[in-house]
Amino acid sequence: MIHVLEVRGLSKSFDGVHAVRGVDFDLNEGEFLALIGPNGAGKTTCFNMLNGYLRPDAGSVRLRGAELIGRPPRKIWRLGVGRTFQITATFLSMTVLENVQMALISHHHRVFDLFSLATRLYVDQAMALLELVSMQDQARRACSELAYGDLKRLELAIALAHEPALLLMDEPTAGMAPSERIALMALTAEIVAKGGVSVVFTEHDMDVVFAHAHRILVLNRGELIAEGNGAEIRANPLVQEVYLGGGTAFAQEGAHA
Repeated sequence: MIHVLEVRGLSKSFDGVHAVRGVDFDLNEGEFLALIGPNGAGKTTCFNMLNGYLRPDAGSVRLRGAELIGRPPRKIWRLGVGRTFQITATFLSMTVLENVQMALISHHHRVFDLFSLATRLYVDQAMALLELVSMQDQARRACSELAYGDLKRLELAIALAHEPALLLMDEPTAGMAPSERIALMALTAEIVAKGGVSVVFTEHDMDVVFAHAHRILVLNRGELIAEGNGAEIRANPLVQEVYLGGGTAFAQEGAHA
């Protein structure tokens, strides 16, 4: 297996409180990795250190051998790290197509090209990305008119415009209806399988996690307490104890954290 991401000794404290402590893990090429844990476990802090939004107190994050610690988010993005957010971030006054075009223009360093009309740039590439997320029929619609689930799919197309080696997805199904959650993550899993993109995602919906994650990391109080596939995590007594208070919801269908 080729390691796209190598994380070693990642640690962060706030006012003396350890938010993340000594986290180690690798991400393989084409892997769909879930990062889960109870509220306050350190997921968001860990996530934000991977792409430069937070600087760790200690540790190393390497993308295909390149150290990311100390680099600003935009330079990390240029190295091949994409991200989607809990709350969608699109230009609502623009059309669906124009949003993807803007991402492609940025990717190709054409932002300051004053001699080209932006609406004519990368139309075919943008339409191909929209087709990938089944949004091609809505290309000319304003983003302000889209349903929330469609905005999430658009955000995925925008993230993929940069051709990332690593895609970070922060609670990608937050605010979505159950059927939309299943559809979005099934789509993402298909893209991962076909395109070889590696994904790390945080998620509270355990149905989503166990249905799609190749491997699961479990954080508690800033420490990595377990990792494995769905069956291994379900059967782990420590995970059941700290995540579910000793309950058995991990072993049941329809469980949610």
